[in-house]
Amino acid sequence: MRNVENGIMKVIKSFLILCFVFCTTELYAATTIKVAAIDWCPQICVNEVNAGYTVDLIKRVYENSEYQLQIDIFPWSRAIKYVSEGSYDALLAPAKKEAPQLVFPQFSVGLQRMCFFTAINDPWVFSGENSLVNKQVGIAFDTSIEELNSYIKKHEKQFQFQPYHERYVAQNANKVLKGRIDTFLFTKNTTLLELKKAGLAGSIKNAGCVSKAAIYLAFTPHKGKQKVVANAVKYFDAQVERLVESGYVDKLHQQYDINLNR
Repeated sequence: MRNVENGIMKVIKSFLILCFVFCTTELYAATTIKVAAIDWCPQICVNEVNAGYTVDLIKRVYENSEYQLQIDIFPWSRAIKYVSEGSYDALLAPAKKEAPQLVFPQFSVGLQRMCFFTAINDPWVFSGENSLVNKQVGIAFDTSIEELNSYIKKHEKQFQFQPYHERYVAQNANKVLKGRIDTFLFTKNTTLLELKKAGLAGSIKNAGCVSKAAIYLAFTPHKGKQKVVANAVKYFDAQVERLVESGYVDKLHQQYDINLNR
């Protein structure tokens, strides 16, 4: 009789172990956050020693939690589309005006400053809308510059749009040098880094910037994911606040040699 009871207990224990493993696996699979991102160093760096300061931040936020991150790289417009329709759960890293349909946390992951870049010997400097008269400007699709959006809509023929991808900066810098455009517009930190990589830092200069905008890990508005998104956003904000207070975020920026206040 005792042998029978022992046998039954072994079966029950085995069943409970299998159930625990199965349920745990299902739990973690259900909390994977699929992140659509772009090649946008130093924010998001592909095939580099460092992953980018926004990537390092969100990985730190969700480490040792019920959430697992899956980060995939796409062209910018496609990344926005995938998150908007719910194919992906989050987008790294838009300003609010670039994808207003998404769900934004309270805390940002960084800042972007859009600047104009011209040939090194060009005396032109951006000083407001009036300084753009008769200028041909390179710009990426789905880029939002709050104080210039209305001007761009009214003067579309002045702007040469192209998809943002890893060659965007080098291509537009060469357009400037060949006289095909007068200036191009893109984020300061990324442009300076890409010009250096392309050997063009001595040929292209910063000709003035527009205002800064916060960038975010923004989440899908898909109705079927509202509960998961709400929980992920709540967790994100709590952890970022803790990391800011601990000094981790400042140290992260120092590691990448960036100053978001400039």
